[in-house]
Amino acid sequence: MSSITSELFEFNKMLFIYGISILVLFFWVLKMILLKKIILKKTPFDIPFLIFIGSQVTSTLFSIDKHTSLFGYYGRFNGGLLSILSYAILYFGFTANFLGSESGKIIQKLFKTSLVSSFLVILWGLPGRLGFDLSCFIFTGRLNNACWTDQFHPELRMFSTLGQPNWLGAYLAINFFLAFYFLLRIMFVPEFDYSKKEKKGYVERHKKSMLVPLLLLYGYLFLNFSSILFTRSRSAFISVIGGLLLCCGYVIIQRRIKQILPLLFIAFISILIFKTGFQSLDRYLTFSFSTKKPVMSVSQPPQAPTYKVQISESFDIRKVVWKGAIDLANKFPLFGSGVETFAYAYYFVRPISHNATSEWDYLYNKAHNEYLNYAATTGYIGLVSYLFMIGICIWLTLKQIFKQKSNDEVFLMISLILAYFSILITNFFGFSTTTINLFFYGIPAIGMVVLYKKDEKESQQNLYDSSSSTSQWLYIGISTLVAIFLIISVVNYFLADVNYARADAFSKNGDYQSSARLLTQALKYRYEHVYEDKLSYVLTNLAVLASYQKQAKLTTDIQTLAENYNKKSIEASPKNVLYWKTRAKNQYLFYQISLNSQPLEEGIKALNQARELAPTDPKIPYSLAIFKSLLYDEEKDRSQKEELRQQSLQHVNESIDLKPDFRDSYFLKAQLLKKYGDKIGARRALEFILKELNPADEEVKKELESL
Repeated sequence: MSSITSELFEFNKMLFIYGISILVLFFWVLKMILLKKIILKKTPFDIPFLIFIGSQVTSTLFSIDKHTSLFGYYGRFNGGLLSILSYAILYFGFTANFLGSESGKIIQKLFKTSLVSSFLVILWGLPGRLGFDLSCFIFTGRLNNACWTDQFHPELRMFSTLGQPNWLGAYLAINFFLAFYFLLRIMFVPEFDYSKKEKKGYVERHKKSMLVPLLLLYGYLFLNFSSILFTRSRSAFISVIGGLLLCCGYVIIQRRIKQILPLLFIAFISILIFKTGFQSLDRYLTFSFSTKKPVMSVSQPPQAPTYKVQISESFDIRKVVWKGAIDLANKFPLFGSGVETFAYAYYFVRPISHNATSEWDYLYNKAHNEYLNYAATTGYIGLVSYLFMIGICIWLTLKQIFKQKSNDEVFLMISLILAYFSILITNFFGFSTTTINLFFYGIPAIGMVVLYKKDEKESQQNLYDSSSSTSQWLYIGISTLVAIFLIISVVNYFLADVNYARADAFSKNGDYQSSARLLTQALKYRYEHVYEDKLSYVLTNLAVLASYQKQAKLTTDIQTLAENYNKKSIEASPKNVLYWKTRAKNQYLFYQISLNSQPLEEGIKALNQARELAPTDPKIPYSLAIFKSLLYDEEKDRSQKEELRQQSLQHVNESIDLKPDFRDSYFLKAQLLKKYGDKIGARRALEFILKELNPADEEVKKELESL
């Protein structure tokens, strides 16, 4: 994670994965060049995986925004075609290079590395529960939780270095079952023929030698599960509890129920102490030993009720978004709107009921359900190929478990399938991140290595054979240059984003000149239409400042530049409603400079285009009402003036129809009615706000006094 990038968590992880994938591919190709043979292991999972990749490539080709589909939505990054290809490189690179007698040891090292990493992640996040967030200390030098916005509360929901509580919960759930693998190996001691004297006492010696590892494992599992409870991630909690229940079924069949009782006790104690986050369940876990009635304090006078925004239940919001995702899948049934284009395409079908939620103004860049997200963005072909790939992975794993070649393999496959199921559950209630996708594609890779390891010994060939041909050196040179180019591209990606993040900070502080300079530099490092869109708005604000300083030529030049960048961003992503809104905002500012109707008319065209893309967005008719009222002021013809008056009121009423509790629309309606001479109607609109929406709205009260 890094505080100097536009997105603290996922962006940095994605670039790290890109870098590692490039290096893995480079050394893999280098190995093949030196050995003069193709190093690739065929497994039954390859075909489903390649079919899925093919569906993503096809969806990208038919995407409403090919750039976004290729690199991922800017702000989430994971899920774009390039990220999937990176995971594919890691998958095929692993299965090709780690098949053989040493694969078991390598897998155990991987598991241990992951457990140690997760332990450090937990330790990093725990102080935040007490108000001493280590990330804030690194970012600001202050050991508190004050560096986070209102959307982040580490003292309530831990997220550590993962970025969000649900992401941390999903990550810890996977590692819970990786640790469970080592626990199974200790619990189920190999059976021996005790009639043989040399085997007597083996079990006792084994148990004694495993006492310390067993205590460490139980300690880790307690800490892991408690941290999942700290995240208040319901999906992660459900996935772990569900996995434990499946484990209980297995150990009962094996008649080893005593061995798993300590783990169940650990889970129960954690739940009893830290609760689950499910109110319907937690009320039975809360004990009160006081029989006294609470004493009412009379030292303070009664306080007037304060207005509070009603926060929608997260699951209720998800159901609305899921409906929109299904509608979007039906709108683009074959290949979807394009890989990772949900942020733009959701507006096409966004349910009106979304406006009734507390997150009505949020931009949803994911469907908050991985399966529906694939259906919406890659169509039913993408969804079916995704489910087919998952189904084959599960079938192959279960098949190996029932074969029972060896206890260790069975334990490994049980842990893998439980970890995989935890991903499927958490992805159902959310979406995949970089970390989760590493496991999503890594678990099948490990499974294939276990299932189809080579029996024959690899032919040993000297990698540094001095008889390497000229063609080999040529291939090595080309591969090296390509790898260097790709690494430089990743570095430029990082530098571009750093400049973009700094530009955004300067823009929010009103330093548009510094912001424009940094955005221009970002575009030199790497093309992103997100940068162009931001730059066009920043330049427009610079043009306004230049006009205030009476610099006519400079104002015109900057306006032209802003207009060009705005048109470029729209050409790159014509279905992006956000860019059309930027155009409308720019035209509004151009109107402030020129005070003529031309920019207003251009702004109305942009808003009409935005309304076609997002018919249920109440802010668009709200803005149209403002533009029409401004045109009303500029218009001289009475009939045209009357038509604009009616249109402005019609648009503000449309906004209210889309969102009946939209305070700003009622306030604008009151201002328009006041402007048009209908003070009675204006008073009614303002009184509605005080009566139905917010009785403590001071701005409304002052406006009422002016009538």
